Amino acid sequence: MKRFAELNEREILALAISNEDEDNRIYRSFADALRASYPDTAHMYDKMAEEEIGHHDMLLDLYRKKFGDFLPLIRRQNVKGFVERRPIWLNRALGLDAARKFAEQMEYETARFYRRAAQAAQDDAVRGLLTRLADAEDSHGKLARELGEKITPKARAVEDQTAKRLFLLQYVQPGLAGLMDGSVSTLAPLFAAAFATHNTWSTFLVGFAAAIGAGISMAFAEAMSDDGSLTGRGAPVVRGAVTGAMTALGGLGHALPYLIPHFYVATALAFAVVAVELAVISWIRTRYMDTPFLRAAFQVVVGGILVFAVGILIGSS
Repeated sequence: MKRFAELNEREILALAISNEDEDNRIYRSFADALRASYPDTAHMYDKMAEEEIGHHDMLLDLYRKKFGDFLPLIRRQNVKGFVERRPIWLNRALGLDAARKFAEQMEYETARFYRRAAQAAQDDAVRGLLTRLADAEDSHGKLARELGEKITPKARAVEDQTAKRLFLLQYVQPGLAGLMDGSVSTLAPLFAAAFATHNTWSTFLVGFAAAIGAGISMAFAEAMSDDGSLTGRGAPVVRGAVTGAMTALGGLGHALPYLIPHFYVATALAFAVVAVELAVISWIRTRYMDTPFLRAAFQVVVGGILVFAVGILIGSS
């Protein structure tokens, strides 16, 4: 993999061409999935797909004039820190709001990429085209927002969409990932220690250590995942700190009851805290990650129960 800063002008154009081709296919998939229930919306995605083809052709024409017919194979997954897109278009029961949010985020990320690429370009023609395409992608993002306002029964409140999107990218999503990891991954060592020792203070120390250790691990993993320059996910240090803090918080939640000296009271309270944590995680996945609540609850609860049971079985053996 290459970092964006290591790409030359030829590779930047090749990446942009590949990106436009993939975006065209994504919009075609949205249109196909929504056509039966939302024909007007599907038509809008058809038009957006046609514009992506136009962008693709403009980029390809410029590339051929400057570099010839051979086009290097470089895609978004070949560039460290470039946008990663969940394949929600494979879901035939595609939700209107899910598609709109995804399209809005997609256009924001693409516009950001073009502006960053324009800054790196040395050729005036390349820089000018990338800047024009960034403006065009901004208009697509606005169109996706307006679509949601027209289709949904209640008019959406006027708000700063860019600020909200950045807040979600830089703080909410990393924090949620940390909270989920900390809440589930620390269950096994905590309850293994509890049922092995029946000592509340020792159990608390194990839970505290597991939470802090998981927080440090997740902080480094998130900070090193990408530099945020293309995805808009913010500074690695801030993102890592948010993820690490929420991971530690998720682990500490069910460790704190063991500050109570009575083992069975502490354990009963810890069980209750775990139940609340799993319910909150299920709601969070539904609210911010577009996962149906029953599916999110099943995934989180089953996974949590399995980890929970492993800890109890090992501690009781």
